[in-house]
Amino acid sequence: MVLNMIYPYLTLNDGTEYTHSEMKADGTILVYVETPDAEDGFHSLLCVLPKYEIKDVIGYTKDEQEKILARIKKNAHLIIKYSQRGAK
Repeated sequence: MVLNMIYPYLTLNDGTEYTHSEMKADGTILVYVETPDAEDGFHSLLCVLPKYEIKDVIGYTKDEQEKILARIKKNAHLIIKYSQRGAK
């Protein structure tokens, strides 16, 4: 099992956090998003770049998923850049 390093990218005022993995050998990057929720604990999802594939959704509505995906697409060039750097 290969473990990925996860790096913080963005925290919104509502506590939503965006983190990302290092770029894998196949060019994919895992973007994790989670938002604290008083009832459920956390809502979360995984987006796999560069295909923008949404997976493992817990608690987010379709509308919320679309907004998250739009933010990821808007920031993808930076996420890709930072994922190649690692902790440098």
